[in-house]
Amino acid sequence: MARKSAIPPSYYGEPHKFDPTFRGPVRHRGCTDVLCCVIFVIIILGYIVLGTVAWMHGDPRKVVYPTDSYGQFCGQQGTPNAKKCILFYFNILQCANPTVLINLQCPTTQLCVSKCPDRFATYIDMQRHYRRNKSYWEYYKQFCKQGFNNPDKAFSQVLRDEDCPSMIVPSRPFLQRCFPDFITRNGTLTVANQTSFKDGHGEIRSVVDLRDAANGITSLLDAKEVGVKIFEDYASSWFWILIGLVISMLVSLIFILLLRFTAGVLFWMVIFGVIAAVGYGIWHCYWEYSSLQGKPDSDITISDIGFQTDFRVYLQLRQTWFIFMISLAVIEAIVILVLIFLRNRVRIAIALLKEGSKAIGCIMTTLFYPIITFLLLALCIAYWAVTAVFLASSGDAVYKVMSTLPNCKYTNLTCDPETFSQSNVTKLCPGSQCTFAFYGGESLYHSYIFVLQLCNLLVFLWLVNFTIALGQCTLAGAFASYYWALRKPADIPAYPLGSSFGRALRYHTGSLAFGALILSVVQFIRIILEYLDHKLKGAHNAFTRFLLCCLKCCFWCLEHFIKFMNRNAYIMISIYGKNFCASARDAFFLLMRNVMRVAVLDKVTDFLLFLGKLLISGSVGVLAFFFFTRQIPVIQEEVPSLNYYWVPLLTVIFGSYMIAHGFFNVYAMCVDTLFLCFLLDLEKNDGSVSRPYYMASSLRDILNKRNRKRPDEKKKGRKQKK
Repeated sequence: MARKSAIPPSYYGEPHKFDPTFRGPVRHRGCTDVLCCVIFVIIILGYIVLGTVAWMHGDPRKVVYPTDSYGQFCGQQGTPNAKKCILFYFNILQCANPTVLINLQCPTTQLCVSKCPDRFATYIDMQRHYRRNKSYWEYYKQFCKQGFNNPDKAFSQVLRDEDCPSMIVPSRPFLQRCFPDFITRNGTLTVANQTSFKDGHGEIRSVVDLRDAANGITSLLDAKEVGVKIFEDYASSWFWILIGLVISMLVSLIFILLLRFTAGVLFWMVIFGVIAAVGYGIWHCYWEYSSLQGKPDSDITISDIGFQTDFRVYLQLRQTWFIFMISLAVIEAIVILVLIFLRNRVRIAIALLKEGSKAIGCIMTTLFYPIITFLLLALCIAYWAVTAVFLASSGDAVYKVMSTLPNCKYTNLTCDPETFSQSNVTKLCPGSQCTFAFYGGESLYHSYIFVLQLCNLLVFLWLVNFTIALGQCTLAGAFASYYWALRKPADIPAYPLGSSFGRALRYHTGSLAFGALILSVVQFIRIILEYLDHKLKGAHNAFTRFLLCCLKCCFWCLEHFIKFMNRNAYIMISIYGKNFCASARDAFFLLMRNVMRVAVLDKVTDFLLFLGKLLISGSVGVLAFFFFTRQIPVIQEEVPSLNYYWVPLLTVIFGSYMIAHGFFNVYAMCVDTLFLCFLLDLEKNDGSVSRPYYMASSLRDILNKRNRKRPDEKKKGRKQKK
C-alpha cells in the first residue's frame, strides 16, 4: 500500500512516498558549497607551499641555539665554536632582562665559551697578578675574543676594542647562556657567598644589580630544578598514571551506558537536594533573624553602618538575615515554579538523555572517534608550530655598527664585517665594531614575514575548526541514523559511523569549511584584540581601554553564538544534505520554535555531564591520592618513591577530567542530534500509518503520542493472539 513520506522529499532524494526500508539520513545527495570547497583545497595547497618556502629559508637553530656576535651558532660542528656550546656576555649589567638576552638584543659583545666563569675577577686584577702567575691570564683569556693574547694591552684600549670583559662573575649555564649563580642564604641574595663585587671600573657593586640585569633568572633556575624532580616523578610513576587514566576511561564508558537507568534519578536527587538545602537556608536565616530580636544595635540598617571590611559586622544585623531569607525564598519559589510549569520539558530532556545512552550503546564505535579528531588536531598543531618556527628563523645574519661614542652617526646602521675594517666608519667612530644583531633581510619575502605569520595563524584556526566540524557532522550522521530507524536496533544501517564520515567528506567538505571559516575569522579577530589589549595595558587612555573591552566582550559572545549555530547546522547537514546557510537557517528557526525545550534540555544536559565529569575525576583522584600517599595497605609496597606526590596525582585528575570530557562530548553531540531529530519528528509526523513517529516509546508516552498500526501488522497481531 502506497503511503506518504514521513520526511520531506529532499530528505530521501526521491519521489514523495513512504519508504519502509528507510535506514537513516539521506543517501542520495549532492555536493554542497562547492566554491568554498575549492577555495579550501587551494588554501591547503598554499599552506603546504608556505611551509615549504619557510622550510627552505628558515633554520630553527637560530631560535633554539644561541648565536655569538659574529653570527655563528654556539656548538655548531665544523666551526671554531664546535666545542663551545654556551653563550657568554661581556657585561651582563648592560642587559635589561632575560627576554632581551634570549632574543640576542643585549648591547654587549657575546662569545661562545666551553664553560661559564666560576669566580669573581676583573681585567685589572688579572694584569696585576699574571706576571707572577701565568694561570691568571690562561683562565681569563678563555672569555676573551678568539686570537687575543696580549694581557699587557692597556685596559682602556681593551674596553674600546672589546677584546676582553672588564669583569667576570661566577655563573652557571641556563638555556645555553651564562647567568650569575644566584643563591639566597638566610634571606640575603649572594653570588659565590658574596653580596658585592668589583665591576672592573674601580667601583664596588651589589649583587642586586646583577639580579636586576638578569631579572627573573633566579626563579627560572629554581623552576629548572623543580622541573628535573617532576621529570623524575613522571619517569617512576608513568605506569600507575596510565592505570589511573584507563580506570577513568572505563568509568566514563560505564557512566554513559548507565545513564539510561540513572539520568532521572541523578537529576531529581540533586534538584530535591537543592530544594532541601535552600529550604534549610531559609529556616536558618529566620532563626538568626528571630534570635537577634531585642539585642542591642541589631536593628541598625546596613546603610547606617556603611561599608565594612569585616563581614562579621553585617551578621549582627537583623536586616542582613532578613535580606538573605527573602533572597533564598525567591530562589526557592523560582525553582519550584520552574519544575511545576516545565516538568514535561524536564521529563523530555531526561528521556532524551536516556535515549542518548541507548544510541551510544548501539553504536559503540562513536566513543572512539575522538581519537581520530585528536590525531588530526595534533597534526594541525605540529604543522603550524613547525611552520611558525621556520618563518621566525628565516633570514640571513644582519650586522650593525656598535659604537661606544654617543655621537656616532653610524650607530645601528647595517654593515659588512668583511669590509668594515676598510671603511671610513672606523676612522670617524674610533672603537666601533660591526657585530651581529639579528636574523632578517630586506627582500620581498623577508618584508612580509609578519604577514605570513598571520596567514599561518588564520589557516591553522581554519583547519582546527574544520577538524572539529568534521567530527561533529560525522557523529551527528551516525546518531541520526539511529533515530530515524523505525525499529531499533534492527533498522540501524551497517557501519553508521564510517558511512557518515564518508558522506561528510565526499559531499559536505565545502559546507564544513564554510562554517569553520566564519568561526576562524571571529577567533582571529579575538586574538588580535587580545594582542592589542596586552600592548595597551600601560596606556592611560580610558576610552580606548573601554572600547577595547567592549569589542572583546562582543566578539566573545559572537564566537559562542557561532559555535552553537555551527553545531546545529552540521546536524542538519548530516540529515538533509543541504548547504551550510540553508542548514543553519533551518536549525535556527527550528530551535526558535522550540526555545523553551532548547533551554531546558541544554541546562539539564550541561548539569548532568558536568556532574559526571566531577564524579569521575573526583573518584579517580581520591583513589590516586590514597595510592600515592601510601594509604592503601594492600599495595603499599608498589608505590614508587616520589619527590612530589601531587605531580602524578594532578596528572591523573586532569587526565581523568579530559578523558571524561572527550567521552561526554560524544554524548552531548548524541543528545543534541536526537533532540533536533525529535523536533523534526514532531513537526513532520502525526503518528498515522503514512507518517509514523520515529521517537522512542518513552518520549511518545510523555507527549501522549501513539503510532497507528498498519493493517498487515494488525492481522499479524491477531494471528499471534490466536
